[in-house]
Amino acid sequence: MDFAEADALNQAIRLLSLRHRARAAALLAPLGLHTGQEALLLELDRTGPRIQAQLSDALGCEPPSVTLMVKKLEASGHIRRTPAPADKRATVVALTDTGRELATAVKALWCDLADETVAGLDAATVEGLPAVLAAMTANVDSRNRAHGAGHGKGTKRNTLRQ
Repeated sequence: MDFAEADALNQAIRLLSLRHRARAAALLAPLGLHTGQEALLLELDRTGPRIQAQLSDALGCEPPSVTLMVKKLEASGHIRRTPAPADKRATVVALTDTGRELATAVKALWCDLADETVAGLDAATVEGLPAVLAAMTANVDSRNRAHGAGHGKGTKRNTLRQ
């Protein structure tokens, strides 16, 4: 890939990320949420109670970030924390009734944001986007690089370097 192609791709990804995050923040604000908190609520809604370390792994963020989100969501009454039965050092996080209601509202908002984001794209393109974006994410995921995966193995570029 030459610089012009790389620059166009990287700028498009950067702008999409910035604008999507800003739009999400604007939609979440009336619900009293900040970006990132919705992901935690949706993860708990999807999986049920989790230990904070599991939430950190699932959300792909550092434990201190999860701890801060959990404290804020607990203060607003949307989640509750209890010591893990098997390990008193671990904390189990669960949705409260208001947290489940909020997760339902976030799901509706998330559908609207997704529809807005892919407006004008054909159905086949939309259907393929999650897999393409997941592959791109894996390619730049530092955890994969640390284990030697996600480098575009088998690509022409990688083959030329071998």
